[in-house]
Amino acid sequence: MTCCEGWTSCNGFSLLVLLLLGVVLNAIPLGISLVEKDQAFQNPISCYEWWFPGIIGAGLMAVPATIMSLSARKRGCCNNKTGMFLSSLLNAITVIGAGYCMMVSLQALAEGPLICNSQGNHTATCQFSLKNLSDFHPESFNLQWFFNGSCVAPVSIKSPTAEDIAKDWGIPSSNSEEDRYRIFHFSVFIGLLVVGILEVLFGLSQILIGFLGCLGGVSRPRSHIV
Repeated sequence: MTCCEGWTSCNGFSLLVLLLLGVVLNAIPLGISLVEKDQAFQNPISCYEWWFPGIIGAGLMAVPATIMSLSARKRGCCNNKTGMFLSSLLNAITVIGAGYCMMVSLQALAEGPLICNSQGNHTATCQFSLKNLSDFHPESFNLQWFFNGSCVAPVSIKSPTAEDIAKDWGIPSSNSEEDRYRIFHFSVFIGLLVVGILEVLFGLSQILIGFLGCLGGVSRPRSHIV
């Protein structure tokens, strides 16, 4: 049997869990301002939650492949080569959406929350351009804004010494607004990055299964012995 309905169904359930998790994670920073300030668009954690990496990338773009994979439980997509090809095609869309989620998450982790980058701390300072994603350089990626004692630049122009860096190094607590934003930002976008990676893996595995099903044939119903 070249078409594995069990694995396809497992992919469907996994994608369903991941897309729901991506939507929830993306919604967390969008609701923080309403909970703390009761004002929409004020004091957002980051500009990048408004790119909707979890809602659109890991969420909506994974819905068609999830539905197609779940239909394998009733042998709805594994009885013909056209169904297998369509399953591979829809999972390619899932991989593209998950890749978008990963790119946005990496850029958000590289820059840190708005409280670390801007005095205004408002969505008016955000620049929604794909150029932001293309300017990402892996060699410059670091998480100093999270592990330093404070991500806000000091007022004095004195350059920090090695002792100062070692003294300030640590995981932020929730004692201040800055620390809460840093913890939320780190948790949300690390979670979205993991969701994107897992969706890519499940999507690629289903593309492979669909490709093999198109080449080698699909499953046939078992004959009943009377």
